[in-house]
Amino acid sequence: MSSNKLGLAVAQMGPVHLSDSRGAVVARLLAMMREAKGRGARLVVFPELALTTFFPRYWMTETEAQERFFEKTMPNAQVQPLFDEAKKLGIGFYLGFAELTPEGRPYNTAILVDQNANIVGRYRKVHLPGHSDHKKDAPFQHLEKKFFDVGNKPWGVWNAMGARIGMALCNDRRWPETWRVMSLQSAEVVVLGYNTPSQNIHWDEPVHLRMHHHLITMQASAYQNCVWAAAAAKCGREDGFHMIGGSVIVAPTGEIAAQASTEDDEVICVNADLDLGAAFRKNVFDFARHRRPEHYQLIVDRVGPGDPLPEYQ
Repeated sequence: MSSNKLGLAVAQMGPVHLSDSRGAVVARLLAMMREAKGRGARLVVFPELALTTFFPRYWMTETEAQERFFEKTMPNAQVQPLFDEAKKLGIGFYLGFAELTPEGRPYNTAILVDQNANIVGRYRKVHLPGHSDHKKDAPFQHLEKKFFDVGNKPWGVWNAMGARIGMALCNDRRWPETWRVMSLQSAEVVVLGYNTPSQNIHWDEPVHLRMHHHLITMQASAYQNCVWAAAAAKCGREDGFHMIGGSVIVAPTGEIAAQASTEDDEVICVNADLDLGAAFRKNVFDFARHRRPEHYQLIVDRVGPGDPLPEYQ
């Protein structure tokens, strides 16, 4: 039996409505943090944009969005109780929020906070979905490209809570490059939050595929990169707009170790054996022995599909 384990919790959130205050939201996060600690967790993962409703669904000016929904400092007075409780309990956490930097740059951001309430890692979302124009005929907007800048750094990995932890956000999980960049930094755990609408406004995608693609992405990515993967949803009907749940912890085997069963505030926990990922890195995906990056150049040379390579014509 391995002793190299991390008590890992995911704290799914039900809806956060436009009328909900930061204080009310933080109180919900505190309750789930305490539950996670009581169940043996050393790290709890909160969702993307955990402190607010998913405001990119609404058309407004950038200035209005920043005044109402963005955090200009972190921690701040409204969020400080979360940091204080983490230090008191000795538990780390991942938190997603809308960040406005001192230079005025808006990002969809996540932070990694250790058990002493120190911010040890910061990630700003790279793969921004949606659009920036006003789609007047759509049932709602998805304006991440309007309200956020593309993240200014690639995915990092931090040593914290006794593990090598990487961070991502929502749409990042769909892109294999996200996971491989962190796996090449020897990540053992990848944590992420998401707000995923049940309806895709850009094409008539069957609703059941939203959950299906979420789960197969998490499972395949955990397996192919030998990591534990933990994803926290904000879900349910926010002022009538539905988002999928399905918060999940996936083992390096690709198996689902825990999954939320509701669309409300819910904590799931796993005592994650970090040596399991090491076994897969040694016996299945031994990158140093089997990868052939000399044949992968097209991946970084091209953004989108193009013609077949000349040597095959």
